Amino acid sequence: MKKSVLILCTGNSCRSQMAEGFLRSFDSSIEVFSAGTKPAESVHPLAVKVMHEEWIDISKNMPKSVDVFLGRPFDYVITVCDGANESCPVFIGKVEHRLHIGFDDPAEAEGTMEEMLAVFRRVRNEINQRFRQFYNENLIMK
Repeated sequence: MKKSVLILCTGNSCRSQMAEGFLRSFDSSIEVFSAGTKPAESVHPLAVKVMHEEWIDISKNMPKSVDVFLGRPFDYVITVCDGANESCPVFIGKVEHRLHIGFDDPAEAEGTMEEMLAVFRRVRNEINQRFRQFYNENLIMK
């Protein structure tokens, strides 16, 4: 049976998009979606850039509202926001498992381009590691 995963954050422009990209790259048989409570206009260009470095193309993705998915059941809903100024969204649809795997928001990075890219790469690597662990522990058919 095909597993379905919804990854939530506020803007759906960085962390949830990167997590969606990684999960899709691990296993194309999983249905993976991402959404936000206040979707941004577009996926952050630096998120696209650092994912491209991992050979994952998220350039055609668009931020979506969580409302789009309310009528649909999910095996897993995972929130990825972390930090004092963010409140993680709550998904009120039918969900088998709710998880929180929090990450810093790379969109808040400041400084030179190289300094901002360093933050995006660090968060990308953390997302890769934590979602690979989630995948190995929960989604691989044993």
